[in-house]
Amino acid sequence: MEVQETRVQTDRVLTIPNILSMARLVGVPLFLWLILRPVFGGPNSDGWALLVLMLSGISDYLDGKLARRWNQISSLGRLLDPAADRLYIVSTLIGLTWREILPLWLTAALFARELMLLVMVAILRRHGYPPPQVNFLGKAATFNLMYAFPLLLLSDGTGWLSSLAEVFGWAFAGWGTTLYWWAGILYVVQVRRLVKADTAAD
Repeated sequence: MEVQETRVQTDRVLTIPNILSMARLVGVPLFLWLILRPVFGGPNSDGWALLVLMLSGISDYLDGKLARRWNQISSLGRLLDPAADRLYIVSTLIGLTWREILPLWLTAALFARELMLLVMVAILRRHGYPPPQVNFLGKAATFNLMYAFPLLLLSDGTGWLSSLAEVFGWAFAGWGTTLYWWAGILYVVQVRRLVKADTAAD
């Protein structure tokens, strides 16, 4: 994470990047409903859930790329993009843990990192700094997890494809979790330096 603020290039709300981010947010409850249908006696909809996740990953790539290329970086977009990322991660964790595809310890580790980030955001705001911006390391962690989750969902089956998905899914999950915590720890170090500098200035 980076504490410095990205330069806003437009105040418009209805830009293509923002619309893509809004569509990703709408997909969160849809994905959670699809993945939990078997738990409540409904038909298995994992294929549709995988499709929603894939479309979310594509839109996640496109919204940032288009915002930079078309000079449409906006204050709203800076909030929507990381919010959509985190909501997809949280909803996927809930769904896969409920389905007993993900172990509870991994879910707890990822939720603990999110809690740590919320505390850091609160500290930043108290000192007058803006919310954090996503940097390359944080994005890399998110991409690894967004690859891991559909593969692990696909592994909940039989046959060689499920076995292969399980191997690659856990590889991405391991890298994603490690990078997620690494980015979080670096962010804590940055916040600590800012707070220390503010204290010294006072």
